Amino acid sequence: MTSKTLRRRLHHGDVDGKRNEKYDTSGFEGLSEPLLGSHEYSDRSSEVRTLEEIWDDERKKQQLHWTLLFSQLIAQWAQWIANIVFGSGALFGRLLPFSLTMHNGQNHRVAPPLSILQEERLRSLKQRLEVPFDGSRIEHQDALKRLWRLAYPDRELPPPKSELWKDMGWQGTDPSTDFRGGGFVSLENLIFFAQTYPESFRRLLYKKDGKRAEWEYPFAVAGINISFMLVQMLDLQSGKPSSFAGIRFLELLEHDEMAFDNLFCVAFQLMDAQWLAKRASYMDFNSTRSQLERELELEDTSSVKELPAYNLLRR
Repeated sequence: MTSKTLRRRLHHGDVDGKRNEKYDTSGFEGLSEPLLGSHEYSDRSSEVRTLEEIWDDERKKQQLHWTLLFSQLIAQWAQWIANIVFGSGALFGRLLPFSLTMHNGQNHRVAPPLSILQEERLRSLKQRLEVPFDGSRIEHQDALKRLWRLAYPDRELPPPKSELWKDMGWQGTDPSTDFRGGGFVSLENLIFFAQTYPESFRRLLYKKDGKRAEWEYPFAVAGINISFMLVQMLDLQSGKPSSFAGIRFLELLEHDEMAFDNLFCVAFQLMDAQWLAKRASYMDFNSTRSQLERELELEDTSSVKELPAYNLLRR
């Protein structure tokens, strides 16, 4: 074969424990310059890059290229998913589990982002909770009179202070002294109960169901305590509910603006059912709370009306 014909022959040697491949330039005397530069490979083999090293560098470059490409794609996908998921608080709540944080050695759940509707309804509910009952305000006195008329449509309205108020389950002659921590919202809850579920309201007020105990709980005072119990259970006094029941309640609130009032009615009816079942002689709000928390843990419930205890109510 003539010198004009270019040939490359690979010579394999073992230099420093590595397998090397070198180009043979014999027969290339006619070229003006060597193909790989002006190095003398026989004398300076330590400076020669082997094919294996060159290929290894190329593989690393390719790996780096694909790594960067996949990183960009993953970042784009993550942003796309975030735009979809975080755009709806309700959707985010269904797709991702609650995260947990540690505070004072205890686990606290972190509620998923709220939708605009949830934020508005939660803010409105908190405003209601901040209003104390004030017997000097005309609208508060009017609300109390309205509750009496709903409870006793055929009876004469008593004066602001009267022994007759005890018939409804107030502890004294002046109902305004019984609200305390319950606030005005507890009176609103009782009015909602009387208007929305009048049959259940009257049956509980008149103690018509079951075999009653010798000592019966005071109806109106029990209602105030139930309102207070729900506020604590749902963690509504915090900036954002972190209890499991509170986070589930936020989901119910999105489907029902009056979820708190409806849950009040369920809790009242449930408390009375437990009172009868246990032949109780005192109001046990802890067992009522525990039952409600268990029902709120049930899946596939999007409203208070889908809770099992709701079936106890009658209109």
